[in-house]
Amino acid sequence: MKTRIAILLPLLFVAITVHASAWTLDSCVNYAIEHNIDIKLRGADAESSRLQITQAKSRYLPTLSGYANQSWNIGRGLTSQNTYADRNTTNTSLGAQLNLPVFDGLSTPRQVEYAKASLAAALEQFEAAKDDVTLNVMAAYLQVLYTKELYEVAKHQVDLSDFELRRQSALLEAGKIPEVDLLEAESQLAQDKLSMEQADNDWRLALVDLAQLLNLEDISDFDIVPLENSQQYEVLIQMPEQVYADALKHNHSVRASRLAVDAADKYIKVAKTGYIPSLSFNASVGSNYYTVSGMNNESFARQLKNNYSTGFGLTLSVPIFDAFQTRNAVRRAKVQRITAELQNQQVEQNLYKTVQQAYFRADGAQKKLKAAIVAETAAQKAFKAMSEKYGIGRATPTEYEQAKNKALRTKAEALQAHFELILRTRILDFYTRGNI
Repeated sequence: MKTRIAILLPLLFVAITVHASAWTLDSCVNYAIEHNIDIKLRGADAESSRLQITQAKSRYLPTLSGYANQSWNIGRGLTSQNTYADRNTTNTSLGAQLNLPVFDGLSTPRQVEYAKASLAAALEQFEAAKDDVTLNVMAAYLQVLYTKELYEVAKHQVDLSDFELRRQSALLEAGKIPEVDLLEAESQLAQDKLSMEQADNDWRLALVDLAQLLNLEDISDFDIVPLENSQQYEVLIQMPEQVYADALKHNHSVRASRLAVDAADKYIKVAKTGYIPSLSFNASVGSNYYTVSGMNNESFARQLKNNYSTGFGLTLSVPIFDAFQTRNAVRRAKVQRITAELQNQQVEQNLYKTVQQAYFRADGAQKKLKAAIVAETAAQKAFKAMSEKYGIGRATPTEYEQAKNKALRTKAEALQAHFELILRTRILDFYTRGNI
């Protein structure tokens, strides 16, 4: 069920003057995604997973190694006549060995499948990190706009108080009011200026928070532009169940957790390959050179030629008992699978809670905004009427300030509800469509 409500906001926002280099929401999000450290770390994890696939596939290839050995024997040794004599001998061996896996108990293909599943999960985690940054930037962006509007409202209040002070000063000079009224006007102006400075500080701190989220080095001229259609916002609120159903289809965090479960299943199969026999083909070539002191020894080249040998064969390895290493590896893999499944359930639950909170906050902000607009309109009319009465001396300064503060409070509440509504509905739209 969808509720489609068009809310027409009155002219309660002061236009924001932006610098020529002001940032849009899209530019903030794109810059943050490009420079965020967590996203870069996830990208490095994905690249590492790609290398694991290459490494797993390389197990199909044969291994070839060369060797060289040099040994010396000094002292008494057994001769060909079965007697002992003091003789020094040297032995030099050279050769190469080839090993080709014929059947490795399905370990290599299962390792490749596991590496591919791990890469798929890593890529989804990479995209999930982008989603987190996008939502954080969007919230910080709207916070800047909200504090900026509050600052503009506070400035307007200072202008009103300043005008009132000048009016009171003129009345005092004319002898129409007591001095205490002028002092109260000065006090109110000072208080409004303090509120304006606080609002200005809140706005600049919000800008700093957003700039730091973008990892900007220079934030001296940093500013943002208001959202389009911020004066007239058409709200489309979907029920949380529908938003959640849509989010399950493309939410990267959920997809990453599901792929992690799939990878855990494949890792169990990898662990079970320890039970399966393996067969390998091996071949070798080599020669050696041998000398004995005190004897005639053939030349190095002739001996290498005469002693040259080749060999090849098959090696079958049948696991009989490996001290329960394979059994324990399988058990650990199954525990990892259970952990991955629980993490997937937790991710889905957290997603549903987030969607629910966004929906009810959006619904509450919508109702609050409608009521705040009515209250703000009434408060503005009351303040206008009170200003006229106060101008002709039919209202006290206290009544005037109460009416002004009420108008200020209702305007601030309308602003808060408005930006809360924008944020929550955009979060719902983000989970529904997968983008801002």
